[in-house]
Amino acid sequence: MRKLILDLDTGVDDTLAISYALGSPEVELIGITGTYGNVLLEQGIRNDLAITDLLGHPEVKVYPGLPHASKADSFEVLPVSAFIHGQNGIGDVAIPDSDRKAETQSAVDFIIDAVNTYGKDLVYVPTGPMTNIAAALAKEPDIAQRIGSIVLMGGALTVPGNVDAWQEANISQDPDAADVLFRSGAPVTMVGLDVTLQTLLTYKETARWRELGTAAGNFLADMTDFYIKAYETTSPHLGGCGLHDPLAVGVAVDPTLVTTLPMNMKVETEGATRGRTIGDEQRLNDPNKTMRVAVGVDVPRFLDEFMTRITKLASQAD
Repeated sequence: MRKLILDLDTGVDDTLAISYALGSPEVELIGITGTYGNVLLEQGIRNDLAITDLLGHPEVKVYPGLPHASKADSFEVLPVSAFIHGQNGIGDVAIPDSDRKAETQSAVDFIIDAVNTYGKDLVYVPTGPMTNIAAALAKEPDIAQRIGSIVLMGGALTVPGNVDAWQEANISQDPDAADVLFRSGAPVTMVGLDVTLQTLLTYKETARWRELGTAAGNFLADMTDFYIKAYETTSPHLGGCGLHDPLAVGVAVDPTLVTTLPMNMKVETEGATRGRTIGDEQRLNDPNKTMRVAVGVDVPRFLDEFMTRITKLASQAD
């Protein structure tokens, strides 16, 4: 069984990503590494511990990562992030705090140790800024060649960004770190807005979770309804909320869910287009394509897998 690490800035879709991973028998979630983005690092870690308890998996350990971008001194949550995810990151839904604490080992060291332990059996899924993995690569560069795969949620190649015309939110938090990862030679699949905005959830699906009558089902429904309502303001043309982070987990579990384009990528770190994810002209003709960019997705199959796995998990969590 492949081992999975989720690197999360735990907001609403990160929570759904945790749920998808825990509901997938093909992988074992061996740890969550915390980061900043939708919420502050401390809030995200609190959410991770509380959510895994609520979903019936207190064995999942949580490791504190870096609290701000690699070339910044601090981080503040953007107002739009609080609007979309709630002040607490989980749709302003209250769930009990965990009795557990985060591990004392850092996220960066945990990632390195996990690569050393599991090698090609390890799948790392960052769904926030790439700050932790960039720091791990700086500390031990050869993990790029030894890790099984990295499936990230971030970027946009064939569609506009959701921060501005070229920047996607996760990449925009730390373009320098993302560029380190993209150029590292690690086996990376980019699951960006090109595909995640095609996978939409509506109130009809969340009603199924509420009908379970479990604490986990009610939490997931209330939290995701908050997210859908935010989308009615920010992206009314979509008719639902994008399943960004869960799709990355879905691809980590089953890569055939998406069609990918082999392309060596970079992130622009200077000038007006800082944060743009684009092909690296310096490696355009390199026959060794280390990155793949998801450009198509089997929407019906993914949504079926998503609902089946998470609904079963939520029904059994109490």
